[in-house]
Amino acid sequence: MNILIIGSGGREHALTWKIAQSPLVDKIFTAPGNGGMDDIAEPVKLDLADHGAVITFCDENDVELVVVGPEAPLVEGLVDSLQIAEIPAFGPTADAAQLEGSKGFTKDLCAKYNIPTAAYGRFTEAAPAKAFISDKGAPIVVKADGLAAGKGVIIATSVEEAHQAVDDIFGGQFGDAGAELVVEEFLDGEEASFFVLTDGENILPLATAQDHKRVGDGDTGLNTGGMGAYSPAPVMTPDLVERTINEIILPTVRGMKEEGYPFTGVLYAGLMITNKGPELIEYNVRFGDPECQVLMMRLKSDIVPALMATASGTLDQENLDWHDDNALTVVMAAKGYPGSYEKNTEIKNLKAAGSDKDVVIFHAGTKKQDGKILATGGRVLNVTARGESITEAQKKAYIALDKIDWDNGFCRRDIGWRAIEREQS
Repeated sequence: MNILIIGSGGREHALTWKIAQSPLVDKIFTAPGNGGMDDIAEPVKLDLADHGAVITFCDENDVELVVVGPEAPLVEGLVDSLQIAEIPAFGPTADAAQLEGSKGFTKDLCAKYNIPTAAYGRFTEAAPAKAFISDKGAPIVVKADGLAAGKGVIIATSVEEAHQAVDDIFGGQFGDAGAELVVEEFLDGEEASFFVLTDGENILPLATAQDHKRVGDGDTGLNTGGMGAYSPAPVMTPDLVERTINEIILPTVRGMKEEGYPFTGVLYAGLMITNKGPELIEYNVRFGDPECQVLMMRLKSDIVPALMATASGTLDQENLDWHDDNALTVVMAAKGYPGSYEKNTEIKNLKAAGSDKDVVIFHAGTKKQDGKILATGGRVLNVTARGESITEAQKKAYIALDKIDWDNGFCRRDIGWRAIEREQS
């Protein structure tokens, strides 16, 4: 079969890498792809906002499955258009994608179906939002309601900082995503990421993972889209996995169906493990980035039957096997990220860096030009390794990373530190 993968990041490279291993696949197209994917897939230029053009491409190239990687095309209804054209698609409809497209929608769903999450308020004006903040005190969390590329969350340590965040969001810091905002209590604990495939009725849990959102070592500095990740997440004990499924995932899947928005695709729960147990921070409606990279490194099974079953409603007939090994990925980003950064700087020595059989370098923000790999984004490479322990996987990842010749890049040097502390204690 022929498969079209929508997206250009590290997540999509990892999915393409895994899908390319399937004996069921003849050809993979990526739209638009990136500088590291063209040896396993054919890049195509498509206007993703023009759903008719995507459908025409699929018809002309006998595409039997479309895998939508990023959140924006999902929120904009690409899956709806593909379903109308009877082209199988992996991902939720626009209505179901509100779980990520509107933080307020998700908080209201949690309240209605008794899903544990932080207490909150929804606001369209600054004055009541500030009054809510003053009443609750700090620390407190202020979030733009809509899609903000992972940057629309401000964890304020003072009431004044939270008030400023309200002014910034309503002042246009995140564009249309900030037309409404959510203010919620600060949850104290350890974060974890939990993923399930769901066809709207059945669920298939995936391996656990944990990422590092802050830009600096020791989880300091600004929030980012993610500076590294590892799998499994030791904090997610079998008991916590069971509680997460029963208290958060299943009520969400049932609630979405009851609301008339059955969710199909991958449901990604960002969790805070508090002294009360797992609580939902937010939902994403696609694989995490960079969590997807470590999940694909650990997945032993062919992923394609599970993707097809998710799209066709037969997920109860599937299961997945996982490598016992741990996986860890380190993000190399352009200096200045998550602020402004220089583009089109050259990256060298990638082949030597990725020569270890347990290492794969997934490209995120790159392009290939005149035989050279150039950095085009903020998060640029995902240096990913497998090992018998997180400590070993981390060592392999940093050995590979240090072979890369890129003066304009930087990374955190402590990815996996929580898990490594557990291993060494």
